[in-house]
Amino acid sequence: MERRSVTAHAFPHPNDGEFVVPVPPVTAVPVANTSSRFPVRRVYCVGRNYAAHAVEMGHDPSREPPFFFQKNPDNILLSGSDFPYPTKSNDVHFEAELVIAIGRGGSEIAESDALGHIFGYAVGLDMTRRDLQGEAKDLRRPWEVGKAFESSAPCSDIVPAAQIGHPTSGEIWLTVDGERRQTGDLNQMIWKTPEIISYLSGLFTLAPGDLIYSGTPSGVGAVTRGQVMHAVVSGVGELKMGVV
Repeated sequence: MERRSVTAHAFPHPNDGEFVVPVPPVTAVPVANTSSRFPVRRVYCVGRNYAAHAVEMGHDPSREPPFFFQKNPDNILLSGSDFPYPTKSNDVHFEAELVIAIGRGGSEIAESDALGHIFGYAVGLDMTRRDLQGEAKDLRRPWEVGKAFESSAPCSDIVPAAQIGHPTSGEIWLTVDGERRQTGDLNQMIWKTPEIISYLSGLFTLAPGDLIYSGTPSGVGAVTRGQVMHAVVSGVGELKMGVV
């Protein structure tokens, strides 16, 4: 399969002559059906936010406080790209997710105000080197080697909430080579979008440009080179890419 790449790095820094090394370009995700782009500041991910997924990963699905991990902005891989199978792993998994794009920041955000901080939504994949993540868990070490590798955060174009509202239900699914592998509904999220934003903003100060990957339903599994992943969140969009 020939690899295609659509870069998420759109805007070089205008004052790079002031710095002793080149300034990294800004990571940006297209806004659907426009020429505008959403600059990415941070990427947060919610762990085990669907009960059935918690069970399949060997954990209690009870409603414990949410936990979070991060990917890096330059881990974003845009729609239209192929996913490059990473090194150091023989067990790379897909996790289809609703992505929340923050348009107005803050800390200690009340649940009742949380939706007003959202710019829009997208479809994302939390790609995971499951073998390396498992080793890190066994050793009680951080997950970055399993979660925050290059191209590990595929993301579709962002659809403004002003156009689609704030989805609280709707099917989320993923196929591999046309075979359904994940099926869930947004209403199955243990922690709903306002709760996620409120809780996360108590741990970190959120800012415009933050993305939150909100968790995945059950059915996660491995992919191999040559396969095609297709993720859909009803009413939001889709993300389709080959594995190369």
